[in-house]
Amino acid sequence: MDLDTFYVSVERLMDSRLNGKPILLGGTSNRGVVASCSYEARTFGVHSGMPMRMARQLCPEGIVIRGEAGIYTKYSKMVSSIVKERVPVFEKSSIDEFFADLTGMDHYFGCAQYASEIRKTIIKETGLPISFGLSTNKTVSKIATGEAKPNNEIKVKKGNEKIFLAPLSIKKIPMVGDKFFQSLCNLGLKKIITLQEMPIEVLQKAFGKNGTALWKKANAIDNRPVIQYQERKSISTERTFAKDTIDVQRLRTLIGAMAENLAFQLRRGEKLTSCITVKIRYSDFNTYTKQIKIPYTSADHIIISKTSELFDVLYNRRLLVRLIGVKMSHLVEGNYQINLFEDTEKRIQLYQAMDFLREKYGERKLTRAAFMGQKNIAKFTNPFNGEPPIVPAHRIA
Repeated sequence: MDLDTFYVSVERLMDSRLNGKPILLGGTSNRGVVASCSYEARTFGVHSGMPMRMARQLCPEGIVIRGEAGIYTKYSKMVSSIVKERVPVFEKSSIDEFFADLTGMDHYFGCAQYASEIRKTIIKETGLPISFGLSTNKTVSKIATGEAKPNNEIKVKKGNEKIFLAPLSIKKIPMVGDKFFQSLCNLGLKKIITLQEMPIEVLQKAFGKNGTALWKKANAIDNRPVIQYQERKSISTERTFAKDTIDVQRLRTLIGAMAENLAFQLRRGEKLTSCITVKIRYSDFNTYTKQIKIPYTSADHIIISKTSELFDVLYNRRLLVRLIGVKMSHLVEGNYQINLFEDTEKRIQLYQAMDFLREKYGERKLTRAAFMGQKNIAKFTNPFNGEPPIVPAHRIA
């Protein structure tokens, strides 16, 4: 189930005068980035991630809206509550997308009819348009949902999955991005039916593991289960010193390195935070914390700055410090680009490049020069995939 143009739809609920008009949601300055746009704006060639200046040139009649993440979170939770009440197992894969396991429902009510009733309930109670695709696995259901938009539903009967996928573009497969699609096009591969007819060995030789995964998805093979959704509330890290210290510069550097690492973990897990907490424990074991509410974000430059400000306010006793820590809480689903409406395309590309290098070579292989000496901070596997952290001192609530 996928909420259609979610951010735009929420804005239209707040102001009905926006109905039927081209909407550009994102940075209001020329250096901003389009986070989302209405179907009316898309007819002009506008798409998410485009520089706002270019979007305005393509769609001069477009209405530019800054947006507010807190409102979107509110409506996302409303939809989550409706789904949770009516589905035995559901997975919230993003702020506006849900997987629901209706196994066994066909013996009682009928999966298609039941899913349709849930969709109608969501539309009635929230006023938001939503589409769904019903099938035997996640891949086909997700592609079917995309084909059902806007505000519709599609059922792919068991046994017809490959027939449904065959005429569609390879780009419809979830794992295929722009660069991967271009590589496939260079080999003359544009339709899913071509992949279905190819031997898996050919794709394995050309793309390795990605080739295997691509062939399976093209042939409607996907055995991933729907993972029960649980709202993660916070992510934190702390460091206890072997010897109490009063080296303020060292403390500031370490607290900044912690904030930088946590911001990366948020982006990796596609999460945003709206509350930062700094913790200090002195040599006399008295512990103090201070927190600040901020607009939802996962950006280094915001999180590091706010963390440093909190530390400067909190550290005022001039005693030896035994422990320091940082926590990000009030987490919601989302990503960096959607949250930072006023950021430039250049900065977004920089963060994406940095995160790519960290994923490939290790989290501490790339860091700001100011934090280079702080390599002994906690490491994570991926705090958002259910695995435990490697270092016990790094707690995830």
